[in-house]
Amino acid sequence: MGSSDSRRPSRPSAALVAALTLAGVASARGESALPAASETAAVSAIAARVDQRGAQTRLLFELTAPVKVEAFAAAGSRIIVDLPEVAFRLDPTIGRDAAALPTTLGDAPPSADGALIRSFRFGLFATGRSRVVIDLVRPARIVRAESVERPEGARLEIDLVPEDQNAFDQAVAVHAGTTSQTAGAAPRAAAPAPSDAGQQALPLVVIDPGHGGVDIGASGRHGELEKNIVFEFAQALKASIEKSARARVLLTRDSDVFIPLDGRVRFAREHGASLFLSIHADTLGAGNVQGATVYTVAAKATDAESARIAAKENLADQAAGVESKAEAEEVGDILFDLARRETRALGREFSAVLLSKWRERASLNKNPSRAASFVVLKAHDVPSALLELGYLSSEKDLANLTSPEWRARAAEGVREAIEAYFVARDRPSRADSE
Repeated sequence: MGSSDSRRPSRPSAALVAALTLAGVASARGESALPAASETAAVSAIAARVDQRGAQTRLLFELTAPVKVEAFAAAGSRIIVDLPEVAFRLDPTIGRDAAALPTTLGDAPPSADGALIRSFRFGLFATGRSRVVIDLVRPARIVRAESVERPEGARLEIDLVPEDQNAFDQAVAVHAGTTSQTAGAAPRAAAPAPSDAGQQALPLVVIDPGHGGVDIGASGRHGELEKNIVFEFAQALKASIEKSARARVLLTRDSDVFIPLDGRVRFAREHGASLFLSIHADTLGAGNVQGATVYTVAAKATDAESARIAAKENLADQAAGVESKAEAEEVGDILFDLARRETRALGREFSAVLLSKWRERASLNKNPSRAASFVVLKAHDVPSALLELGYLSSEKDLANLTSPEWRARAAEGVREAIEAYFVARDRPSRADSE
């Protein structure tokens, strides 16, 4: 074991060992070793690690080919790295804690302040575009961000050094100023497929699978990702609604791509949705909390836990490196205020029906009807609700959420609630019939 034989084959990198270990564990469970990557991407990322060289911190991605790189500082102590579409064939949660990643030390000793990277995430940001978002421990300056070709393969290298706060803030402002006039920079929700004239008479339901792309959402202890679970449920719900043929349905995203919160709301409004339903699956520190919860929008949360969850979900744009720009509401407009009140009342009506139907098909949280200030529910003219399918931190919920049979059964319950809501809305009142 102590031999220094130079003929011994070189050891694989720690990141590659981690990837191979992940593959073995997943294979033993009968699962795919790595998350599905884009079929259209010409370049793949196959490993990642952090190098600490003195005061400099380097984040590296091993690539199958070089790519064009654009990096800039962003508000919230973040560094954004934009790339053409890259298939990240590695564990999406690997960057949740950068300090836990294998670290290669250079010749220079690490600085007393330590590494600059707290965490990072990556994924599809828009069609044809991928993004890496780095959360900083403290302000940092980008020394270099480029992909290099080497005999053993291409590599994306992002070098950071400490920076003072004022200089960092100035870099953020300069970049914001150069992009503020860029039209269409933010990703847009999925475009609807053409429908025939008969379909147009049916009410439109917009189903919003939360998170997506670079924003993975919550994760389970075995590597399950919220963005995938809610997308699979949304697809099952869409199929159920289309089979019934009593409503039209659109998804805000039709693939693993990031959509800003206001883009989801705008999509529903632009297409004249009669109902908007956002799908999520959170995680909690307590594993004994389980069951579904339905949220409606309110300026003041019904409880502290609802306020926490809403605040967390409202940061989804920041997770993808996008600055939220809330649309100004027509404050003081009486008609606008009346429309918003009616819309929120309708959202509560649907919530009540959904809870009733869900109870027949699956389990509910002990406090299943809640409200909070969710950005994604704030359309003043589209009744909206958010369905928390369950908690990835609960083994019972996790087993359900990953079960195709449970998913189909629960989706049928949601479809029944949607249809019952529309039937009740179309039923003439006693006053109208007299």
